[in-house]
Amino acid sequence: MPRRWTAYAAPILLAFAVGCGSLMTTEPNPDDLLDGPLGGLSPGELAAFAEGDAQFGKPFSVNEGLGPIFNNVSCASCHSGDGRGVPENILVRFSRGGDLIVEEGGPQLQDKAIPGAEPEQLPAATDVSRRLPPPVFGIGLLEAIPDTAILALEDPTDQDGDGISGRAHLVTAADFVPAHEPGGGAGPRLGRFGRKAQVSSVLEQIVTAYHQDMGITSDFLPDENRNPQAGDGTQAADRVGDPEVTASVVRAVVAYVRMLAPPAPGAMTARTARGQELFSQIACASCHVPSLRTGASPVPSIAGREVAAYTDLLLHDMGDELADYRPDRGADGREWRTTPLWGLRVMKDFLNGEAFLLHDARARSVEEAILYHGGEAAASRAAFDALSADDRQALLEFVESR
Repeated sequence: MPRRWTAYAAPILLAFAVGCGSLMTTEPNPDDLLDGPLGGLSPGELAAFAEGDAQFGKPFSVNEGLGPIFNNVSCASCHSGDGRGVPENILVRFSRGGDLIVEEGGPQLQDKAIPGAEPEQLPAATDVSRRLPPPVFGIGLLEAIPDTAILALEDPTDQDGDGISGRAHLVTAADFVPAHEPGGGAGPRLGRFGRKAQVSSVLEQIVTAYHQDMGITSDFLPDENRNPQAGDGTQAADRVGDPEVTASVVRAVVAYVRMLAPPAPGAMTARTARGQELFSQIACASCHVPSLRTGASPVPSIAGREVAAYTDLLLHDMGDELADYRPDRGADGREWRTTPLWGLRVMKDFLNGEAFLLHDARARSVEEAILYHGGEAAASRAAFDALSADDRQALLEFVESR
């Protein structure tokens, strides 16, 4: 059954005797949801959204193919309310010198196992990157931004001399992603998903999440994820025939995340307007580009929309403090994709009043996240630090209202 969106789609009214009147629940504001549908969807698209929502929330059991090694039991278990993950769900990626260690496991550490199987252990002397599960709302909008719009923001050799040299991450899509799928086909494709923009296609992102995070095989990746550190007993522990989910299930989840709406930003006030001005003034907006526009999309109502995600989807050198020193495809150990800022306004509502920011959840506030910025963002960080206390607060209020 769909999760919180059910309450949005069909609110249940409860009446209680309270003196002479009654209390009723109120319909949640769709602008405050992390798992609501985009506006303008057709009835058929809304039905597909509901089906994908149910599959996204479905927990797998051992008898349904979970494992033999895995990280969590469902998509929703990692992505809290389709929003930001929490530290206990951090995924660990590892390699050695940028090379996958086929004989020792990877690229992701599966730290859980079904009965009769052995979880992976982190091999010695590896390059490790701890990754917080990212939000999944707004993915369809990010997918539909034309390559040309993103490539136009590149400045890999810093020709304008502003110290910011973002570059596109060109990757090769997985063989199972057809050419008609956005981000699919042969040849270099623009990476835009994942912490290092290492994935070009929503389909690839979903298929590999099933395979790596849950140990669920599909028509796209029908072979079980192995633990080369263990004997054949680990593989034999999973007695469910492969593939464990069909292509239609995977595509339902792809459709769902493609149609997820980002929360709306807060209303602009005099304070946040001042913060927005400062955000541009100290060059935060050079990477966190306030707005882009979509082109074509498999979902017709996504085409031609403004995308106020505050990202350029490019890789940037973020300095030593944020470096994981682990290459990921063509991204080096100091580079990260610019993280979208949308959804910060309601983030704490879904995380028990807490904030977990940056790729590894080390920052517990927007201000702390800013102060970790280095590399290409060092000048902006210094400019933020030099602002008056009142201006710093105005800028923070603006960012936190997105």
